[in-house]
Amino acid sequence: MTEKFDFTVSIPTYNGANRLPELLERLRNQLYIEKISWEIIVVDNNSTDNTSQLIQYYQKNWQCPFPLKYYFEEQQGAAYARKKAVLEARGEFIGFLDDDNYPVLTWVSAAYSFSKEYPNVGAYGSQIHPDWEVEPPEEFHRIAPFLAITERGNIPLLYESNKKLLPPSAGLVVRKQAWLDNVPNKPILTGRVTGNMLTSEDLEMLCYIQKAGWEIWYNPEMEIFHKIPGSRLQKDYLIPFFRGIGLSRYITRTISIKPLYRPLACLIYMINDLRKIVFHLLKYHNKTKENLVTTCEFQLLLTSLISPYYLWKNGYLNNSKTKVT
Repeated sequence: MTEKFDFTVSIPTYNGANRLPELLERLRNQLYIEKISWEIIVVDNNSTDNTSQLIQYYQKNWQCPFPLKYYFEEQQGAAYARKKAVLEARGEFIGFLDDDNYPVLTWVSAAYSFSKEYPNVGAYGSQIHPDWEVEPPEEFHRIAPFLAITERGNIPLLYESNKKLLPPSAGLVVRKQAWLDNVPNKPILTGRVTGNMLTSEDLEMLCYIQKAGWEIWYNPEMEIFHKIPGSRLQKDYLIPFFRGIGLSRYITRTISIKPLYRPLACLIYMINDLRKIVFHLLKYHNKTKENLVTTCEFQLLLTSLISPYYLWKNGYLNNSKTKVT
């Protein structure tokens, strides 16, 4: 008989051998877990470094009551790695930690307790603090939330569907059955890989769960620190990053809208995007190309506007296997 657990910690990773040891040590030393049955699974998303050898080493020396498991997912993309985790997990709830997310020592217990206190919860996110390698540019706080920085106070917060705001996948806990019942087997957004700029695969998944009537929450007791290297504050990384978010937006904007009303909703979104672009140009006309933050904001607005056309032109919307339903 397959063993069942209360909770699963899933670590999707790509070339994370240098980042995983600190995360595994933090999980090894979690507190207040005596009454929780849980497991850790590492999903290697086709790494080319020594990730598999590292996990083998840890497994040989893993003297903990909770198991450490390893799975390999050949198909590149965060969505595929998370799907693999959901299929393999034996916990009722699955907590996702990226290999650069370092939880406080009460993260597992806080995550498990929250699932018991909120019976209608389908997913809930952590409070995420930045751990900057270098000091971010001036006014970077305006775009920092897009880098999975989530500091929304110390009181649990319900994400209401009409607010169009959802937590990132870093530190996210998902009810396994809510995922299996509602997330398509082949999502449209699969995560950034070579030749594919589209991102927001985590938001697509959450949109389906929320659409099905499950509650999405923010749990401030689940604190993690997100290590952000200096390379992620450079223009060469940020501009394609924000472009990918914008180009994906038609999907996350329209999942909850009935197909009959999507053309009208698309028109309304486009008018609003145009309004924001004009306002942005009027306010920052002399900084749009010189200031990194305003450049990122402008890229997001512009690509959000053209998102429907881009997705249609590249076949994302007319493929019957991946069509938004």
